[in-house]
Amino acid sequence: MNQSREDKLGTMPIPKLMLSLAIPSVIAQLINVLYNIVDRMYIGHIKEVGSVALTGVGVTFPIIMLISAFSAFVGAGGAPLAAIALGKGDRERAEKILGNGVTVLISFSVILTIVFMIFKEPLLFMFGASDQTIAYANSYITIYLIGTVFVQAALGLNPFISSQGQAKVAMLSILIGAVINIILDPIFIFGLHMGVRGAALATVVSQACSAVWVVRFLTSKKSAVRIRIPMLRPDVHIIAGVMALGISPFIMQATESAINIVLNRGLQTYGGDLYVGSMTILQSVMQLFVIPIQGFTQGVQPIISFNFGARKFDRVKKTYTLAIICSIAVATVFCILAVTCPTTLAGIFTSDRDLIALVGKVMPIFMSGIWIFGIQMGCQMTFMGLGQAKISLFLALLRKVILLIPLAIVLPKFFGVIGIYYAEPISDITSALTAGTIFLLVRNKIVSEEALKKLN
Repeated sequence: MNQSREDKLGTMPIPKLMLSLAIPSVIAQLINVLYNIVDRMYIGHIKEVGSVALTGVGVTFPIIMLISAFSAFVGAGGAPLAAIALGKGDRERAEKILGNGVTVLISFSVILTIVFMIFKEPLLFMFGASDQTIAYANSYITIYLIGTVFVQAALGLNPFISSQGQAKVAMLSILIGAVINIILDPIFIFGLHMGVRGAALATVVSQACSAVWVVRFLTSKKSAVRIRIPMLRPDVHIIAGVMALGISPFIMQATESAINIVLNRGLQTYGGDLYVGSMTILQSVMQLFVIPIQGFTQGVQPIISFNFGARKFDRVKKTYTLAIICSIAVATVFCILAVTCPTTLAGIFTSDRDLIALVGKVMPIFMSGIWIFGIQMGCQMTFMGLGQAKISLFLALLRKVILLIPLAIVLPKFFGVIGIYYAEPISDITSALTAGTIFLLVRNKIVSEEALKKLN
């Protein structure tokens, strides 16, 4: 059964294979983003305190993003390498990569929980909390941190399911948690009058259910690579390889945390709580738009990795060409939607008229660069699937560390608070054009026998 699924990655017609893997992955990513999106929807509509509570939860995002970033360190770094190993027929190495990933994720969970529990309150103020919002932020993150180990397991191990062509199983692992979260949110928030604490508790319980599902599958006979106790023993060489490739997605997510800090502090300085609240909504909508494209590229990535390992370079090239075209097309549609319907999108998250009006003004600016960002997402996925750690790392640093953060600091000094919103499209367009140019220059070199040998 497992062998037939692996053969499918190397033999099925590319368009059909892409659909079979990408659709479940897109659904899974959309479901995954519901964990936080649904929380914000309910919290934003709490009577009398909804907008303040929503702002308070918004300033916890840097911590949540960092926790997710560490799971990506292992999942996004290890899964492509495991898929390449399967393509080569080296199942033992694939299981060593998975086993070492489990060990690293457990270590991350312990360290992150302790550090953030100790320093959470000063960090929240640093991230843009005010005297009015700190209580909500503190209540939410305290409960969320208790479930760090479940977040690490659910998000960090799920890519290992997708990497073996089991996109539907990976989707179900996320669907289970999301459905439970959607059911529990109104019960805890409104029924039990727990407010933001209820939203956090619902998230922890749902993530725990997803984690149990993922671990159960990866220890079963249905999985092509399994979690085995002997494979948990740390192997420095394998961990180094996972970290080298995982550093790019880690930085992409970790710098989201740094960006959130810079944006919130700037908005608090030049605008106030209302502007910080607008960013919570803008980032929520951005997630709704970007996540489907990420889901698509993540679903396609195992095709690239497996066929690269199997030396079927023509299939690799056909896959990345179709993937990049699709990414650009979908990103363009989302951009049009954001520019033409900003107040409608804002109304999903709040009923506060002032906040809706502000979002209606700034969303067309903030989202105006995502039409071209599909280029970077498609190229970035290809570099990751081919194990090109250095290029992936540079592109991750370029958009956020080199461009977005400095722009968000400098532009408001000249244009006031509106300058903060201009920083996003400028960085999106510049980094996407750079990614596309680099890809055109190196694509033949990185899809070759020589490039594959360097990964051994």
